[in-house]
Amino acid sequence: MAQDYYEILGVPKNASTQDIKKAYRKLAIKYHPDKNPGNKEAEEKFKQVSDAYQVLSDDEKRAAYDRYGPEAFQPGGAAGAGGMGGMGGFRDASDIFREFFGSMGGGMGGFESFFGGMGGRESAADPDAPQRGSDLRIEISISLEEAASGVDKTIRYSRLATCKTCGGFGTEKRSSKKTCPTCKGKGHVMSSSGFIRFTQECPKCGGKGYVIEEPCKTCGGVGLVREKTETVIKIPSGVYTGSRLRKAGAGNAGENGGPAGDLYVAIEVRESNIFERDGDDLWINMPIKFTLAALGGTIEVKTLTGKASLKIPAGTQTGTVFRIKGQGMPKLRGGANGDEYVKVHVEVPKSLNAEQKKKLEEFAKACGDDAPAAEPSFFKRLFS
Repeated sequence: MAQDYYEILGVPKNASTQDIKKAYRKLAIKYHPDKNPGNKEAEEKFKQVSDAYQVLSDDEKRAAYDRYGPEAFQPGGAAGAGGMGGMGGFRDASDIFREFFGSMGGGMGGFESFFGGMGGRESAADPDAPQRGSDLRIEISISLEEAASGVDKTIRYSRLATCKTCGGFGTEKRSSKKTCPTCKGKGHVMSSSGFIRFTQECPKCGGKGYVIEEPCKTCGGVGLVREKTETVIKIPSGVYTGSRLRKAGAGNAGENGGPAGDLYVAIEVRESNIFERDGDDLWINMPIKFTLAALGGTIEVKTLTGKASLKIPAGTQTGTVFRIKGQGMPKLRGGANGDEYVKVHVEVPKSLNAEQKKKLEEFAKACGDDAPAAEPSFFKRLFS
């Protein structure tokens, strides 16, 4: 006995048309032969799901099925001579999907491309049509100072250039370049497996859509040859890691006289031993003597363009941050420069001579630092 169509789709008998469509779509994707190559069980399941949907999605056919069952669609069945005639209406899986998605509006759309086209027609390729060359991507590394000032870099790399022998056409005799007789210039051919049709790259032309009877001896019919070249890239000030520059026409050459692709250069800004970059701002750690921190004074701080004077007030503590306005990185798209932030660290001498030690002890006594670090009552509370 044939399995019930409602059971196949996993929906109740009172399911709405929308519920039936949702159930079918989910199962069709799951069991589609393109996702289950060589799986006969999945192929059979897909056919059952498609048959069930074809009937239950049509109000007239569904009514006949609810009344007479699957026999309504057999020749001479209960629905009349020849039955409903509906089960032979689809030629293959692509027809089923087109009917389903066409009823939703917009045709197959992205779903057909998801399964590799399923037989969609394409226009034949012109063997002599110019084709743009592919783009190239290169990564270069520059210093923080170069990123701040901007720099011109000479880039040496390898790319595909137009074959001088054939002018990029792959053959010296234009008449030997012809539309592929196997795929008729489409670049792909149609194959079938049972009731399923699918496309694959043309084995004759390799997907190009044309064949060359007398290929160029220099490039082997490709129309392109590998060459080493160089170009100058102007890197603007303010670039950062991840910035990408484009050099138009510096990529691979095109075919049949087509334009060359572009060269994209990705920038990596190396870390500095002195500065730490934070966006357009710079940070620097600056050690100062404890006498300067206590008494105050002026120091010179390194910047990207030289040095700058920085006033240290008396009583400065370790970790204090000072800002030098406008001494950071230039902005990539113009505007005021970032700032430089100076974080000071007070240095304590590791060794003292007798005189230095005596004077420091006198200083400590004058400051009252010779008193106990904490009252006895504190220790009593701490360890009680």
